[in-house]
Amino acid sequence: MIPHHLDARAMAHPEPLEKAVAILRRLDEASYLYMLGRKNPIPLLKLAEEHHFRVLSREVHPDEWHILITPNQHADLEGAIRV
Repeated sequence: MIPHHLDARAMAHPEPLEKAVAILRRLDEASYLYMLGRKNPIPLLKLAEEHHFRVLSREVHPDEWHILITPNQHADLEGAIRV
C-alpha cells in the first residue's frame, strides 16, 4: 500500500482537516493517509467512517497521534503503523 503522509502537528485548525480531506479524495484501494497529529481528530474519523473508510487512530506518545485511513476495507493498518 502507498502512504500519503500528512504531518499536522504544527498546523492550526482547520488546516489539518482540510488537508486530510483533500488527500482522502485522491485515495484508491492501494493507498492510505498516514497522518501525525497532536490529538485524536474525531471529526475526521467520523467523516471517514461515514464514507466507509477503514480507520486506525492510536496515541503513541502524549500529544502524538498516528492516524491511518484507507478506502480499502481489507487493508492491514495495524501492520502499517510506525511507532
